Amino acid sequence: MTDSVPLSLLNDYLYCPRRAALKAIEGWREANEHTARGDIVHEHADLAGYEVAKGVTLLRALPVWSERLGLSGKCDIVEQRNDGSLYPVEFKVGRRRQWENDDAQLCAQALCLEEMFKTSVARGAVFHADSKRRREVEFTVALRALVEEAIKELRVIISSGVVPPAVVKPACEECSLFDICLPKATSEGSRANRLAEALFKTD
Repeated sequence: MTDSVPLSLLNDYLYCPRRAALKAIEGWREANEHTARGDIVHEHADLAGYEVAKGVTLLRALPVWSERLGLSGKCDIVEQRNDGSLYPVEFKVGRRRQWENDDAQLCAQALCLEEMFKTSVARGAVFHADSKRRREVEFTVALRALVEEAIKELRVIISSGVVPPAVVKPACEECSLFDICLPKATSEGSRANRLAEALFKTD
């Protein structure tokens, strides 16, 4: 598939549009403690294959895509249950907490599965490594609409080729691109940003 948006980039966009742009437009990807822990958490799920446990088929690292939405990526785990229904499970670092970007990424996986298998996927789950607990996510009309709108907005940023200014928030310091982004210096209205604009301003 050409010009497809990675599922993980949708998560990045909802976490921070600038983070997504730095990755998609400028090609940045840095590691920190959180990304390293994430790699460890995904280590088993990233091994493609399947197994049957208690009558449920577990599909690991299943490639998925949507021609309609222009999405591609993979599901950590897809459970194929006795009634034939599909149930995606996304592995995340950290304790059980609800994040809009994680729910949207999982919902996007469901949209891909629905298109690929011509079926309905009503729910999935996020598995939180620290608490070793699942949090079920219902793929509501509102969540599906959020995903589709976010994909459109992300495509606009990518096609523009312009990295948006930073929006400083507490989550910035946990971002693996913190030292590249420099949010306090590059945020809209910052002194450095004003000086940069003045440098290229012409009367």
